[in-house]
Amino acid sequence: MLNLGLRAHDYGQGTPAEIAARLGQYDASCVQLAPAKSFPFIGEQPGQLSPGFANQVRDAFAAQGISIAVLGCYINPIHPDPVAKEQGLKRFEEHLRFARDFGCAIVGTETGSKNGDCTFHPDSRTKESFLELVESVRRLADTAEKYGTIVGIEGVAHHHTVHTYEKMLELLELVDSPNVQVIYDPVNFFPLDQCHRQQALMDEAFDLFGDRIVAIHSKDFVIKDGLKHGDLPSGSGDMDHRHLIAKLQKLKPGIHTILESTNPDNVQGILQHLRQCAE
Repeated sequence: MLNLGLRAHDYGQGTPAEIAARLGQYDASCVQLAPAKSFPFIGEQPGQLSPGFANQVRDAFAAQGISIAVLGCYINPIHPDPVAKEQGLKRFEEHLRFARDFGCAIVGTETGSKNGDCTFHPDSRTKESFLELVESVRRLADTAEKYGTIVGIEGVAHHHTVHTYEKMLELLELVDSPNVQVIYDPVNFFPLDQCHRQQALMDEAFDLFGDRIVAIHSKDFVIKDGLKHGDLPSGSGDMDHRHLIAKLQKLKPGIHTILESTNPDNVQGILQHLRQCAE
């Protein structure tokens, strides 16, 4: 029942057929695709996507037995520069408009910061910043509702606007749209001083908003020299993948589970490790 996928941009750039062929070597069934990261001819500005291009990409991956699970369009929805913020929102709306042409429903983003590069800024935690985020996501939800697609929201502890489960719940409640759902990355939500409670934290997430989770990100972490290092390949750290996979098998069978921090040298071992966890 595992539906394991890769991030296309972890395997370089090229044409849709070239990227699909690279990923087709591995026993993965789906992919998270960020067009601007994978295809050198697609820029960060809106206006380049079309149904024809989306169909070509969809068909290239389908020929390798791979579906497109999530379109990555990671913007800063509370960017301090209003021009950059507007460009990001328009680009995300364009991805929502054409997602179905890619054979995909979900377009994913994190929740941003008052630093343009999404690094920590104390003002990201203010009520004003949160309400600005709500306004941006509501705008994206309006587009998603028109085209039958999904805004996938990914939270990150500490430095992003949605940095706790409570903030995620509040965002979902205030935007109040069935077209806004959650991309859940457990490691993102483990605060440094709570990593020893990871099983309880995962259980809590599923209790609070498990019905809104539409995709999973899988990676690992370690605590070293008093710091959390949270961008490691699955199976190389302290993450309890057995616990996560047991939750998925019971509550979310077949959910797209995208592996982070993979590469041609480690991907087969990571896929094997997760399948062993499922057994």
